[in-house]
Amino acid sequence: MTSNASQEVRKAADEVADCPRCLKPLPLCICDSVTPIQNRISLLILQHPQEQDRALGTARLAALHFANATFKIGLSWPSLAKALGRPVADPARWAVLYLGSSKVADLETDAEIVAINRKGELAERQRAILDRIEGVVLLDGTWSQAKALWWRNPWMLKCQRIILGPRRPSRYGQLRREPRRDGLSTIEAAAMLIAGLEKRPDIAATLNAGFERMLARYREVQAASPELAPRPAPRQRRDFRRRKTRS
Repeated sequence: MTSNASQEVRKAADEVADCPRCLKPLPLCICDSVTPIQNRISLLILQHPQEQDRALGTARLAALHFANATFKIGLSWPSLAKALGRPVADPARWAVLYLGSSKVADLETDAEIVAINRKGELAERQRAILDRIEGVVLLDGTWSQAKALWWRNPWMLKCQRIILGPRRPSRYGQLRREPRRDGLSTIEAAAMLIAGLEKRPDIAATLNAGFERMLARYREVQAASPELAPRPAPRQRRDFRRRKTRS
């Protein structure tokens, strides 16, 4: 595509109004089908400022699905209470989902929600730890952006770190390729966590259905208005053929 053509595509996309709630271009918005769920466990989503994928991002959509949810954009906050905007009696009763280099597959468990200690090992008394959680923090961004949020907010070490071991890969499929099989979209992670901790499979069903509606809408718009829903860039393949050396 030429430079002029690219500019025309961007101009056409900029002229489309955005939804004031999810901030997606209106043709991609599914907010009219979202009814907030009454959730007991609080949800806090922290989005990295450079997370720019409005079309396929799910953080705002995930927050809209819950009555008890807070969405913030930034790099660092002095404390969990400052990030949440209200007092927190005991940060240890909050969990932070951060995979890092840890994998459930490497631990001796078949659980999908796993609490780990600071060494990345399986924490003792799993059921007791998970049963006392009253809030969950999700980090929204690329893997490197999530790592930046983790390291720039040392108060997260006062919370319980958890990781996920989903039994199926992300519903993104070919639309967005995750670097690891256990990588999920923010809305899928919220669905698995809140549903699992509250023992309410209806929550997972509702959020996953919402995500699938979003993806279906994206594919529809992709066919009609590709400037609003661009196709993912093809994965570059390395050339392993031996290069000829000069004699």
